Amino acid sequence: MRKTRKEEENKKNQKSNAQRLLDKIRRDNITKIEPVYNPKNGCTNCYPIVESFVDTNVKIAPLLEEISETGVLEKKLFDKMVLCPKCNSQNTTTRYNCPYCNSFNIEKSSLIEHIKCGYMDVEQNFRKGKNLVCPKCGGRLNRADFDYKKAGVWCKCNNCEKNFDIPTPSHFCRKCGSISTFEEINLKNVFSYRVKEIVDNGLSNSSFVNIAIKKFLTKEGWKVDSPANVNGKSGVEHSFDMVAFKGSKIKETMVIDIATSEEMVAEQPVVALFAKIFDVSPNKSLLIAIPKINDNGKKMAALYKIRIIEAKDQTQVINQLKEILKA
Repeated sequence: MRKTRKEEENKKNQKSNAQRLLDKIRRDNITKIEPVYNPKNGCTNCYPIVESFVDTNVKIAPLLEEISETGVLEKKLFDKMVLCPKCNSQNTTTRYNCPYCNSFNIEKSSLIEHIKCGYMDVEQNFRKGKNLVCPKCGGRLNRADFDYKKAGVWCKCNNCEKNFDIPTPSHFCRKCGSISTFEEINLKNVFSYRVKEIVDNGLSNSSFVNIAIKKFLTKEGWKVDSPANVNGKSGVEHSFDMVAFKGSKIKETMVIDIATSEEMVAEQPVVALFAKIFDVSPNKSLLIAIPKINDNGKKMAALYKIRIIEAKDQTQVINQLKEILKA
């Protein structure tokens, strides 16, 4: 199915927004990105530091997840949101119910023990105005942990008037009005992000490209290792940015290196890749040049039978990679 113009624009915007976030991290020396709960949206798009400068239609959680895969951000579990099993809303509240009649119309009190005489009752039965007075012996309770101590909690149901110490929790959805138990609700992980390292445009670009290629090849049935080491015929181990395998008995092997430059990649990455593939003998060898490679590099790549992909972003890389795999 051919992608619509809107889908193409959204994909392009996702890349530009990712780069914009990286630029903001560098410029403002941001060290962490934490979610803030919003009663309307919960924690779907709840990162104000990101919301302030990305496009309004951008899904922030996938954007942060993509950037974390580059190694720039380290994600950490921040919270678990309770989702309504009926409408999937995060706008839920916890209710504490009577274990006998299931009403949430309960009163919670503190249990107090008078240390001197040992009498125990709920706090309101000790209360006389602003003072605490023992109903049994009439002694004044002035100092906590000396005259009296807290002995726990006690609840009373205003519906069935029964007493109990431990209520039964449930979850009420403010959006659809349904009530669910712990067994029925869904839990959603919400993450915070710590900035691990500040990267330049070239490194961040190659990182996004690496992730895009890996996802695409995996979807096409390739087993991908990145980065990867391969033993050559000489016994020497060679490092590649990515190695992909396909097939069960007879495996097809493809090796990929990524080279970046502010303006133009020189021919050295071609020479380095040829030295490795001469010993490894893969079925396909690719060099991704971001944004492009010089004429000497192109001539040497043609001589060494190395396919060159020149691209400014991952979308251009994947489009050319599709054509190469079709050939």
